[in-house]
Amino acid sequence: MQAEIASFLGALDDRISLLRETNATLEAIAHALFKSWFVDFDPVRAKMEGRAPEGMDEATATLFPDSFEESELGLVPKGWGVTSLDAVASFLNGLALQKFPPTGIDDLPVIKIAQLRKGDTVGSDLASRTIKPEYVVKNGDVLFSWSGSLEVEIWCGGEGALNQHLFKVTSSDYPKWFYYLWTRQHLDNFRQIAASKATTMGHIQRRHLSDAKVVVASDTVLKAVDEILSPFIERIVVNLVQAQTLATLRDTLLPRLISGQLRLPHDN
Repeated sequence: MQAEIASFLGALDDRISLLRETNATLEAIAHALFKSWFVDFDPVRAKMEGRAPEGMDEATATLFPDSFEESELGLVPKGWGVTSLDAVASFLNGLALQKFPPTGIDDLPVIKIAQLRKGDTVGSDLASRTIKPEYVVKNGDVLFSWSGSLEVEIWCGGEGALNQHLFKVTSSDYPKWFYYLWTRQHLDNFRQIAASKATTMGHIQRRHLSDAKVVVASDTVLKAVDEILSPFIERIVVNLVQAQTLATLRDTLLPRLISGQLRLPHDN
């Protein structure tokens, strides 16, 4: 029986590992494409040199300009704009959730920095569901911890309440990959700013979101690239949710299997 339990749990662990490894690959590809196209402007440089841009089909390549123009950031692709990070997305700061104690009826787990880092709400505090709907976090939401350990993640640990020191990042104008990857692009700089604070818990301020600049491509380029990168983000979310579901299943079944309360079916 112990060997059967070990085999069953091993299969679950292997599936969870595969999903996480797949996501790491998807994330790396999405970030590499984004940086190449929107930070390093490789397609524009290639067209200036008379070369076909790498990593994209001819129809998409034709949408990229073949020259640069001056901007506040220096040279950017002709016809593209420059704005601030907080102009392309809204950064909703969380609540002091101790002011919303649990009622015992359909309470929400509290999502703090610790929960963001481990990706679930196991053992977390609870808060009342009477908070405004915009402070309820759902799978697929982009969360950014702006204090202490600065992280930007796509949350897939289930429904929860947004605690202070966390931003929920959303946009009504731009796709998720755009504001998620641009926030990640600035993360190292944000961490340096936080580390320079002469306090026990470094942090950034809202003005740093305004200081962080974003290059905005033309609508035609954004639409074409959205057809490439949005499926990456959607697949990452699906994989994260599935991995979390399997991990919860494993942790729920393990003590029941060991105690003998639950037995694995045998093939006849």
